[in-house]
Amino acid sequence: MKKYNLFNNVFGWVSFVIAAVVYLLTIEPTVSFWDCGEFITTSFKFEVGHPPGAPLFMIIGRFFTLFGGPEDAAKLINALSGLASAFTILFLFWTITHFAKKLVAAKDEISTGQTIAIISSGFVGALAYAFSDTFWFSAVEGEVYATSSLMTAVVFWAILKWENVADQPHANRWLIFIAYIIGLSIGIHLLNLLAMFLPTDCYLKR
Repeated sequence: MKKYNLFNNVFGWVSFVIAAVVYLLTIEPTVSFWDCGEFITTSFKFEVGHPPGAPLFMIIGRFFTLFGGPEDAAKLINALSGLASAFTILFLFWTITHFAKKLVAAKDEISTGQTIAIISSGFVGALAYAFSDTFWFSAVEGEVYATSSLMTAVVFWAILKWENVADQPHANRWLIFIAYIIGLSIGIHLLNLLAMFLPTDCYLKR
């Protein structure tokens, strides 16, 4: 089991590094279409964007712009999207391996062949999503979708972590963490509200 956990962690971070390198090498060098110009400007100037607003994105974007001058603002916020998307791939990898492990292996006994199958499925699935057209498109521009995808990926991963320990003492700390991340995500995009009912669904299926 320890060997499986090691491989799961190592290859998860490998998928992150691959995605991060690709996205950072292919980010838009300046402003692209859609709302990117607005988000870049409001982040750099610390202003208010269009309703319903994205205050947390503006704060994080402003932090990234501190690492360069005004001429670098667009590229730095585009880099924010690239890194957020790479972290999304990391949590997607761990989500896929969680489901694959439930399908092919017993709870505490995992053979070498099963480990290879689980890790391979996670690696292939995560990178297939990383290089998909729509996700890659949003990963290289200064929009809220990349950061919102990260929040959703973290919430879904946390739901699975909670499911594993739901019957153990102090398991509800994961529910508090999930609620906290969902609350934060509203300051980026409302997409994460769709994940609110997943913990209840997981509980009812137990």
